[in-house]
Amino acid sequence: MTIDAPETKVVDSYRIACDGGEGALGHPRVWLQIPESTGWVECPYCDCKYVHKDHQDAA
Repeated sequence: MTIDAPETKVVDSYRIACDGGEGALGHPRVWLQIPESTGWVECPYCDCKYVHKDHQDAA
């Protein structure tokens, strides 16, 4: 059984920052590197999935 990520965002950079987007309810800002081999990465705090635009069909 797989569980979908709470939110998926398509981005145009392989290096992105995530802070939870909830202001005071968010989390510390973390910088994430999207591997070019997979095209996506998940935030370790909020589980938001970031997909690079070149890989959105495969991810």
